[in-house]
Amino acid sequence: MNTLINTIEIIGIFAFALSGILEARKKGMDIVGVYSVGMITAFGGGSLRDLVLNRHPLFWVEHYWYPILLLLLSFLAGFITRQVTSHTRVMTSVLVLDGLGLGLFAASGASVAAASGCHPFISSLLGVTTGVFGGVLRDIICNEIPYVFQRTELYATCAFAGAWSYLAVAGTAGNELAAVMSCISVTFILRIAAIRYKIRLPI
Repeated sequence: MNTLINTIEIIGIFAFALSGILEARKKGMDIVGVYSVGMITAFGGGSLRDLVLNRHPLFWVEHYWYPILLLLLSFLAGFITRQVTSHTRVMTSVLVLDGLGLGLFAASGASVAAASGCHPFISSLLGVTTGVFGGVLRDIICNEIPYVFQRTELYATCAFAGAWSYLAVAGTAGNELAAVMSCISVTFILRIAAIRYKIRLPI
């Protein structure tokens, strides 16, 4: 399971880091700002999860090459101009990356919490926390109202549904890979559908 979860975290880190880096470049930040926003976006949710579950060292401290990879990505982002970040296709890519990262980290959070013996409801909440908290910090630093707190298309709800799909499949089939893929698929499809069809919570 550890290998699978580590793989998920790597892909999720890459997806979330890119969304944070592109947002930082859009705001005209230099390499320090880009790296900081990328780090916070990629590691914020997982760090809070680890702190709540009293897991030490934090996952990105244990895997020291995660922040090294982000530093390389941040340097490459120096070639991205603000005009490029405003391009429609680039912004669409950010939404796709963000939706993918949301699903990946929801699966990671739910899996780690369940393995730690948490109640299923707490596991689902930590799945959501792992998926959304980095984006909350990113938006705050970029002087935006956190997207998850706005009355816009479904976001945290998608991660919540995905986390429960992970717990349901893992609890019934006992297949970790199937559970993870279910979580990622449910979260990502719901998120993209919410964007495409402007689906919001009624209240």
